[in-house]
Amino acid sequence: MFNRIMVPVDLAHADKLEKSLTCAAKLAAQYGIEVCYVGVTAETPSPLGHNPKEYDEKLAAFAAEQSAKRGHAAVHKSMLSHDVVTDVDDALIEAVKETGADLVVMATHAPGLLDVIWPSNGTKLAAHTKASVFLVR
Repeated sequence: MFNRIMVPVDLAHADKLEKSLTCAAKLAAQYGIEVCYVGVTAETPSPLGHNPKEYDEKLAAFAAEQSAKRGHAAVHKSMLSHDVVTDVDDALIEAVKETGADLVVMATHAPGLLDVIWPSNGTKLAAHTKASVFLVR
């Protein structure tokens, strides 16, 4: 049914992703497919790395850890952005295309008033890609 799962991750909030990571791992096991962990970073220094290479190394380590812990094949993809906050949706849309993902499993927050005006990341992915999007609260 699915060929590749993409899981967007914010390494700064990895502790809040447990439910979506578990869900993705169970789907990967059910379909015998790999998970591609995608992170978006800026080219400027941040707490997650002094440069994109350091960030990519942390994302690679995260993917390897998830693979070992959850028993599925995993790869990773770092996406570069000039402004992560404003470009994250576009970067994730591009990542869906580049990875060939046909299922995106991602953590989300409970909807609030601002979501009426500003759509969530998952809503934008569902509207602008061919992938199925599974939002996990």
